[in-house]
Formats: sequence, C-alpha cells, structure tokens
Amino acid sequence: MNRIDTLFAEKRKANSKILSVYFTAGFPKLNDTTTVLHELQAQGADLVEVGIPFSDPMADGVVIQQAGQIALNNGITLATIFEQLHNVRQTIHIPIILMGYLNPIMHFGFENFCKKCVEVGVDGVIIPDLPFADYMNFYKAIAEAHGIHVIMLITPETSEERVRWIDENTMGFIYMVSSAATTGAQQSFDNKKQEYFKRINAMNLHNPRLVGFGVSNKATFDAAVAYSAGAIVGSKFVQLLSESPSIPQAVSRLINDLKH
Repeated sequence: MNRIDTLFAEKRKANSKILSVYFTAGFPKLNDTTTVLHELQAQGADLVEVGIPFSDPMADGVVIQQAGQIALNNGITLATIFEQLHNVRQTIHIPIILMGYLNPIMHFGFENFCKKCVEVGVDGVIIPDLPFADYMNFYKAIAEAHGIHVIMLITPETSEERVRWIDENTMGFIYMVSSAATTGAQQSFDNKKQEYFKRINAMNLHNPRLVGFGVSNKATFDAAVAYSAGAIVGSKFVQLLSESPSIPQAVSRLINDLKH
C-alpha cells in the first residue's frame, strides 16, 4: 500500500490530525534537503512535501519564490533532488511528496520522473499547473502504473461537479487550497473560508482532504483541521528556515507555533 494511504488510515483510526510540511529542496543550502527531512520526521511531521524550485512559480508567494531562487542559485535541479533522496528510505519512513511545476517535470520526462520517484521512495506528486483534463488524458495511466498518487488542488471557486470529478479519479488526498491566491502565512481564517471547509466536508468525498495556503499558527491549524484530515504548512516553515540559526531550531519553532 502507498505510504500516503497507510498514514491516512492510521490517523483516521486514531482520530488524529495530520501535519504536512512543505519545504524547498536545496534551501537554505544545496545539501540541506535530507537534513530538513530527517529533522521534520524526528520532531513529529506526518508527511513532507519537497518543493522542486522553478524560475516562474506562479502559485507561490514571496517567501517561497525567494527560497526557490536561492535554491536555484545554489545549483539545485530535479536530477539533483533525486540524487539527494537516493538512500533516504533507509532512515525516513513518513510519506514524501514532490511538489513542483509541470515544466521541469516534462523536461525530465513524466514517465522517467515516475520511475525515479519509485526508485527513491517518493509516494506522490503535486503539480499545481497541471490541468485536470490533461492529467486524465495523458498522465493518469502512467502515474497509476507506477503507484504514484497525483494530488489535485481545489479552491473555494472549484465547482461541486469538478470536485467530485477529481475525487473519483485521484487517490491519496485532495489538496484543499484555503483561498484562490498565492501561498503565504495568515494569522486567521475568516468565516467565508471556514464555510468553504464545512461545505466540502459535507460532500462526503471518497478522498480525505488536507488544507493548505495560509496555515501558520495554532489558530489557523485548528481551523483547518476542524473539517479536514489535517493541514499543510509551507511559507511559515520556509520563513523559519531562513531566520533560524539551525534547521533543528526552525523545526522546533514551527512545532511550537502550531501548538501554542
């Protein structure tokens, strides 16, 4: 069974919520990728999203854009990320998802990309700019043949018909974007966003959901998980990585901010 499915099943049985953390590969330094992974696992992250830096990150806010540019300047590439992850499954047991834009993945070759994911132990991929129709027509069969879950995003503007179409044709979980904007930390979620969380929850979808974009503290984490299986923290953690004296301290500050 895919590690993503196993995690959600275990958390559902334990009535516990999932903490997923995003960070940019090759940031702050080129070879920090596996160090960040190990520290996140050690301090309690349930799932990790490893960002593939790209020169035109249209869905990312300023914090992640800047981190991506630093990583690119450090020399990170998709091939380098796979090299860094090559032996990671000897010590990392939590699910790993690669998150990146279609351009570098297509340049690498989608089937080759899926093969490398299997080889290094990546469980899923999030491609924000992959149109769902294109996924269905060109990529779904390849990803499923390799056991790779392609996670799709929905927003408050996504129609119920489309949400159900995505739900019926994907596995793992649905990435529930809190707002139709770029990534970035927020201090709270307003009533409109919480109504959106409730509305999607009431649809009784096959797939569980994780809420992302804006989760940065206990208030936003608690609001996100009230009507979902868990939450994704991205910009907040990337910012802490840039501000903290060490990676362990950045992770510790993140966990503390989400609990208090």
